[in-house]
Amino acid sequence: MTLPTLAEFEDAAQTLRPLISRTPLEGSEYLSEVLGVPVQLKLENLQRTGSFKIRGAAYRLSRLSAEERARGVVAASAGNHAQGVARAAQRLGIPATIFMPLGVPVPKLLATRGYGAEVVLEGTTVETPLRLAAEFAERTGAVLIHPYDHRDIVIGQGTLGLELWDECPEVETVLVGIGGGGLIAGVASAIKARAAAEGRTVRVIGVQAENSAAYPASLAAGEPREVVTTPTIADGIAVARPGDVPFAIIKDVVDDVVTVSDDDIARAILVLLERAKLVVEPAGAVGVAAILTGKVTASGPTVSILSGGNIDPLLLQRVVSHGLAASARYMTLRIPLPDRPGQLARVSELLAQVGANVIEVMHTRHGQGLQISEVILQLSVEIRGEEHRMQVIGALEDAGFAPSVVPD
Repeated sequence: MTLPTLAEFEDAAQTLRPLISRTPLEGSEYLSEVLGVPVQLKLENLQRTGSFKIRGAAYRLSRLSAEERARGVVAASAGNHAQGVARAAQRLGIPATIFMPLGVPVPKLLATRGYGAEVVLEGTTVETPLRLAAEFAERTGAVLIHPYDHRDIVIGQGTLGLELWDECPEVETVLVGIGGGGLIAGVASAIKARAAAEGRTVRVIGVQAENSAAYPASLAAGEPREVVTTPTIADGIAVARPGDVPFAIIKDVVDDVVTVSDDDIARAILVLLERAKLVVEPAGAVGVAAILTGKVTASGPTVSILSGGNIDPLLLQRVVSHGLAASARYMTLRIPLPDRPGQLARVSELLAQVGANVIEVMHTRHGQGLQISEVILQLSVEIRGEEHRMQVIGALEDAGFAPSVVPD
């Protein structure tokens, strides 16, 4: 496949100028200290529709002929692609139908409808909407807009790379999340073309969620391979098989691909909330997770792309709790107690002495394995890190209790 040219990316940037926002680049002192070089964050979570997806969708739609526009477009998505297609179609005056699964988060559903698209809810996973969208296109003649496996999509996403270079021409390393591969294929091609034109090189490193990492195996095999995926909080990049179009580009222009766990991602979301005051969805935080876990090294200015900020508030609540637990800032203990007065007060006094703040308490006589004379005390407490966690557990054990930590 022929790589997109710098001229194509520049033409796309001109086309998209009235349709998208130019998102800011902000430095992070904390991440700079962690990585040992200046780190900046490309805030695509502040993009219109809350994600980079509108770039590719808008450019793809702008390239449709008048006849194709009259037929309308159709897409299937559980979130960001749906909103990107709906918003772009609204701005360009193109009828849009979006198939979404029944369990789609309410904010994403309302936003997609708010952009004027006709939304059809069907199926419990995204596979059903994908099939129905393809059938709809076959039946009606509507143009099917793929989320990543099309050259125009890749070129549209690559305009982010041009922006990044303009804002940070000294950049040496760029971190990009990978799902199907459209974003990193575009960004890597665009930024490397711009760097080459100025006699420089830039490293581009992809980051995947380890529960859904198709690229390492595919790159090793030299062709797209489907992998078995398991659930991940980074559902925006949970793709079992690379796209053919982006893979053909990525194998030539991406320098490395690393993976991060859900715990790593949750910690990254928490760091971005606390240190940068930024709300970022799990898929958008994987580059920061790679920095925090030491999965990447850099010798010069580094940029991590925060690709989206569309996280459901209920998921955010769970992710923050998970991130606190993964960062040893929060712990739930299960403690068997003799069923007699004063035991709860004794445990509370011990926790107060070691400075553990109790958030929630459950006291019950019902539970498997309990003796008639026993109760179970379950406590959620705030702690100050791993050392404090061990201090809390040690104090309880020294007093004769047998606490166990409940997995988050």
